Amino acid sequence: MSKSRNIPIPIPASLTAAVLLLLVGAAVGNGGEIGVYELKKGDGEVAVRISNYGATVLSLHVPDRHGKLDDIVLGFQSIDDYKNDTAYFGSIVGRVANRISGAKFNLSGQVYHLPPNDHGNTLHGGTQGFSDVVWKVREFVQNSHLSLTYDSHDGEQGFPGKLTVTVTYFLIGRRTFAIRMEATPHNKPTPVNLATHTYWNLAGHGSGDVLSHTLHLHAAAVTPVDAALIPTGRVVPVQGTPYDFLQPRPIGSRLAALPGGYDINYVVDRSAAAGHLAKVATVREAAKTGRKMEMWSNQVGVQVYTSNMLNRTAGKGGAVYGVHAGLCLETQGFPDAVNRPNFPSQVVRPGEKYLHVVVYRFTAA
Repeated sequence: MSKSRNIPIPIPASLTAAVLLLLVGAAVGNGGEIGVYELKKGDGEVAVRISNYGATVLSLHVPDRHGKLDDIVLGFQSIDDYKNDTAYFGSIVGRVANRISGAKFNLSGQVYHLPPNDHGNTLHGGTQGFSDVVWKVREFVQNSHLSLTYDSHDGEQGFPGKLTVTVTYFLIGRRTFAIRMEATPHNKPTPVNLATHTYWNLAGHGSGDVLSHTLHLHAAAVTPVDAALIPTGRVVPVQGTPYDFLQPRPIGSRLAALPGGYDINYVVDRSAAAGHLAKVATVREAAKTGRKMEMWSNQVGVQVYTSNMLNRTAGKGGAVYGVHAGLCLETQGFPDAVNRPNFPSQVVRPGEKYLHVVVYRFTAA
């Protein structure tokens, strides 16, 4: 399915100067205007820019140990580039993030067929998932939060039932950024597994690879995958394997044993029944900037992906992203859970609500 066509966007008189419209490559998708919204509290602190195209994090500036601000998320120069993106830079992916095997699933005795867009499987919601639509702005307060919403119709990309999705981006305190994803089914049970697909590089988005970053994961097991990156259904411990980040170590320290890089779901150390926030990861770039990012979520899994498919990708500000230029930490339900009865269910029924929270705290020393 083709993405949105190019047409000019007028500047609405109602928008304040805090709303930055992309005039180059601006577009209209599913009936709404595309804009860029900046959340910022003060100079020298965290500042984030988000587009309602794909609910995408475009940039996030944080200070280093000397107070120097850098943009630490990978991205593109214009919305046109995001419309043609296959890397899912910074976007919200869904209705179901990650892979659904065979591009189909059985729910309540009915088989649902989805568009195959990854070697016969469905990846990140299909050929036009939530990363490829224009979300409506529900509320925007520049020094606090931005709330976006999207109504996914019954049968969209093959998924059953109407689903209302809301994502809210928050600035909390001086250096904390949070995302709250909610989804409410209206008339049918449906699988829901949203994720934010941000690529992090704490040294700066155009600074090279992340292999010297130190990673500490609060996750003692993974869900192994086959050659097509579909989970086998097993859950295995990481201790003593190249997947072991139970103690902080450089991301690239055992890459020789995984020449393709990391792209696997980790089982977060937490009680799946509790639904409370648990610490997921700590990432640190010590050599150049001293930046540290701590991450919490209420989800059972986190996909660790070392941007293995980037290959001289033209990014924003003239940057060129090579392999391993960013680190994705995608909190989520387990991949292909809708086809794996032994995995925690991602099916949400009318009267229930899906809730996904992820919190990032930035420091530097």
